[in-house]
Amino acid sequence: MSTAADVMAALADAADPADAAFLQRFFKTGPGQYGEGDVFIGVRVPQTRAVARRFATLPESELRLLLDSEVHEHRLAALVILNRRFALASRPRARDDAERERLVAFYLDAVRRGRVDNWDLVDSSAEYVLGEFLLDRPRDVLFELAASPVLWERRVAVLSTFAFIKRGDASTTLAIAERLLGDREDLMHKAVGWMLREVGERVDRAVLLGFLDEHAGRMPRTMLSYATEHLDPVQRAHYRALPRGTGAR
Repeated sequence: MSTAADVMAALADAADPADAAFLQRFFKTGPGQYGEGDVFIGVRVPQTRAVARRFATLPESELRLLLDSEVHEHRLAALVILNRRFALASRPRARDDAERERLVAFYLDAVRRGRVDNWDLVDSSAEYVLGEFLLDRPRDVLFELAASPVLWERRVAVLSTFAFIKRGDASTTLAIAERLLGDREDLMHKAVGWMLREVGERVDRAVLLGFLDEHAGRMPRTMLSYATEHLDPVQRAHYRALPRGTGAR
């Protein structure tokens, strides 16, 4: 049976010190930065995914060991394996609700223990596990996460809604976005703006415009920039020119 140590060894074989130095900078791991303390060994995402495919049946006890590692690529590999396992349990003709519930509980535990703690870890897992699970379920947990003081929990809440957007449902995205208009983190401004942009692209442009009509004047500049990125130049200029502090409250 494969172990976490086997995965770590495979990732070490693919590691590149030059890439490690680049990734440490790219993911802002310095003092006071959002990724402070994160450790990279220099494995690019395609290589990490290739290693994860080799260890797709890794026991959850070993996945937990990977998630508890200080090495970023170890945690990413664990999440890639978890994504695949959840997808297999969600196949229409072989859906295993008990397995899905167990995997989501495992994921939420990792989130709340601070093991899904950088933007790529969130973005590569939230919609594929928690979002897919909540498609036909109450979504209270997302509002709980959106109210968390922890940046990464709030980002999980927002990115999970991408699964709903892809099915034509913008309601939860808009509700959470409204609650996060005053968020102080730039990474949240980007995440919320990105999801709003996707609402306009994938659900209904009119729904996005309605949200902007009500809230654009209160949106942080980065959030507004992302949300309006795919509008025509006249519309984009209109919303970006609105005085700050205007809009519904």
